[in-house]
Amino acid sequence: MQIYLPIAEVSVDAFLLLGLGGLVGLLSGMFGVGGGFLITPLLFFVGIPPAVAVATSTNQIVASSFSALLAHVKRKTVDFRMGTVLLIGGLIGSSLGLVVFNYLRALGQVDLLVNLFYVVFLGTIGSLMMIESLNAMRRARNPSGPRRARRQHNWVHKLPLKVKFRVSGLYISVVPPLLVGVFVGILSAIMGVGGGFVMVPAMIYLLGMPTKVVIGTSLFQIIFVTSYTTMLHATTNYTVDIVLALLLIVGGVIGAQFGAILGLRLKAEQLRILLALLVLLVCGKLALDLLLQPAELYSISTGGV
Repeated sequence: MQIYLPIAEVSVDAFLLLGLGGLVGLLSGMFGVGGGFLITPLLFFVGIPPAVAVATSTNQIVASSFSALLAHVKRKTVDFRMGTVLLIGGLIGSSLGLVVFNYLRALGQVDLLVNLFYVVFLGTIGSLMMIESLNAMRRARNPSGPRRARRQHNWVHKLPLKVKFRVSGLYISVVPPLLVGVFVGILSAIMGVGGGFVMVPAMIYLLGMPTKVVIGTSLFQIIFVTSYTTMLHATTNYTVDIVLALLLIVGGVIGAQFGAILGLRLKAEQLRILLALLVLLVCGKLALDLLLQPAELYSISTGGV
């Protein structure tokens, strides 16, 4: 069933979009990721212009993240003070990222640059996830092997402007969380992602936050930053397609329920390897699209999105 997307100005099968939303929702339920780093390139593959895909995919991230955040609030695993610091940085970063996005769009290079960003980030993160997952499987097979030493205080703990984060059990400077938030905000505006795949490792390994608090705190920041990014794109670029957003959200909500069930049946190491393989597969497809000669060398555009 073909449906016309007024902002994207293309006709796409509605069930295909529901399926894409469902697939990313399935992954969200299985792996605990927002899925923004996968839904945006998948939208590229079905013919959605990158500017519209980036601006619209954040809607689904907000919906799935809000649902997950409620569960973490009930468990009291959200550090609202840390989340607020990350949020301030994220709002600043989103504003800066939108300036960069609009500049690239004015140059006519936004499609190429967004694709390049995805190839670099997905390739790097997919490779790191694969290495970490294989190491985790080796440790599981050899539990008596050497374990990593407990992390000691690093340069982060020597910076000024220290604040006590009671839920996280930390007394550190607000500068590193602010910088992490700024970086994630820039990624959100340019790539249409929540940034959890960057923020979660940074919160664990750089800030030293407990893993049980990281996910809920990350979701808290993601909800507000992606909402702000969506609003910026909608009011300045007019690239948020509400029809596309609704189809993705409906599919995502349904898929997440099945993903949560499947996630309980697989081991953590197996889940991480499957996610790493999927990330690398999407990265490879994007890289091939950039390197291979297209079927049509020239196209006519009206100058819009």
